[in-house]
Amino acid sequence: MKLHHVAMLLLGLAACSGDSPSPEEARVGPAWFVDEARERGVDFMHRSGHEDRFLFPELMGGGVALFDKEGDGDLDLFLVQSGSLTRPETADHRLYENDGAGRFQDVTSASGVTPGGYGMGVAAADYDADGDVDLYITCVGSNRLLQNDGSGRFVDVTDAAGVGDGSWGTSAAFLDFDGDGHLDLFIANYVDWSLATEEDCFDPTGQSDYCSPLAYSAPSVDTLYRANGDGTFEDVTAAMGLGASPGNGLGVVTGDFDGDGLVDVFVANDQMPDCLWVHGEDGRLVNRAERLGCARDPHGNPRAGMGVDAADVEGDGDLDLLVVHMAREQDGFFRNRGGSFVEETRQSGIGMGTFRRTRFGVGFHDFNHDGWLDLYVANGRVNQMMPPISEDDIYAEPNSLLAGTPAGRWEPVSPAGGTSPVVELTSRGAAFGDLDGDGALDVVIGNREGRVQLLRNVVGQEGQWAALRLLDGGRDALGATASIEVDGKPQRRSVKPGYSYCSSSDPAVHFGLGAQTAPLEVEVRWADGELETFGPVPLGARSSLVRGLGR
Repeated sequence: MKLHHVAMLLLGLAACSGDSPSPEEARVGPAWFVDEARERGVDFMHRSGHEDRFLFPELMGGGVALFDKEGDGDLDLFLVQSGSLTRPETADHRLYENDGAGRFQDVTSASGVTPGGYGMGVAAADYDADGDVDLYITCVGSNRLLQNDGSGRFVDVTDAAGVGDGSWGTSAAFLDFDGDGHLDLFIANYVDWSLATEEDCFDPTGQSDYCSPLAYSAPSVDTLYRANGDGTFEDVTAAMGLGASPGNGLGVVTGDFDGDGLVDVFVANDQMPDCLWVHGEDGRLVNRAERLGCARDPHGNPRAGMGVDAADVEGDGDLDLLVVHMAREQDGFFRNRGGSFVEETRQSGIGMGTFRRTRFGVGFHDFNHDGWLDLYVANGRVNQMMPPISEDDIYAEPNSLLAGTPAGRWEPVSPAGGTSPVVELTSRGAAFGDLDGDGALDVVIGNREGRVQLLRNVVGQEGQWAALRLLDGGRDALGATASIEVDGKPQRRSVKPGYSYCSSSDPAVHFGLGAQTAPLEVEVRWADGELETFGPVPLGARSSLVRGLGR
């Protein structure tokens, strides 16, 4: 029995239990979403493989990708299966094709996607610049790169490309970190774990339960692959300096956080200080999270970092950060003040709005099109430290939805998670995109040991909107930003499909415009810093802005 594990958890509960602060008064109203997975043809069930022993990776799976696999303009769906740690060949990942109206057909058998690997997450991007979106699946053990052949079929090119990292991979993101025009690949790795090193842990009542990552004392080094430009990659993890800061990596988001014009990487670490990898003077990556103020809580303590998102929530031209955590730990909401960060979780309203849940998938989006970014969080427990909410699943919790306000704060929305009735599952990955073409952003949630949720947005018809796909060289311009101004208020969105937890979302940028009626003027800053202006751009439509065709 891992006595130190139990003791640490008990101490944490003692510090946070008792009369913990109540959440702010929820904004009560009609449901924002309707769960229509089965009605729309998505019948996926996640399997962790749990039998008798509590094997640590069983807690963590449930990745989701929304991407356009055949270039027909609508979002298809890829769902990552975990399967069995003793029989990883049984992981039957699933691919669903969108008919253009948000209804799906399972096309896995004809897609070339084969079972294999104990799956965690997925990243989607056109890594080989051939015009088709490819998939990278992270696993416990060797990851997998699936190349899209242009017909919607996939070929496993992991070995040929040289990207079969054998760590326990979680979230991943494609990015051009060195500015050479080729998409590189960053993978967050969690714990150096194997069946042979598994520990037996218990809750305070003596019942078997999943361990904390600290029980293993085995943080892992994240992986960085540099693209060679010919479809192959080079492992530059050591050469770029990532070995200096091992961690228990779960969430990844990319962006230019320090304003130097280069793409940086933020990693949320579970019960270890978070990492912000920026570019040093010698060309290597340097972890500046401690120096820039986004590594720990305000008291200097590391938290259980899980999902993460970055957005310019104020429209002031820099990227703010949100890292979500365990129940009874406040999330870390860091406002960017010109390249360094100030935590304002309590002041923002996010702290008490999510405090009682364990949070994984997360995204800032304007779901109701009022011009203010809302916040969706997918929740699910990782231990049995609190009385269960659901008789069917002891780790299940309702998800959270917070509405953005003109005061720069967020207010909890009731019903919880924006659905009526409230759904209680063990949620992990969350991906965001307009599935049915009505202009409102929907949510797909992967649930551990449960059915997938497809949440159709029913509140987004209240205001005006515009969706923009930024294209450079025939593919989504990862790292580019689009800026507009509505009623004197600036809005800025970045092209970054990789964020949340173990998931990949629609790369198109989406603006809620309230009562705006005039067409938009859009300024695009491409990843290399070049500026172009496009317009007039129509409202209520999805438009493509192609580099070189603006002003």
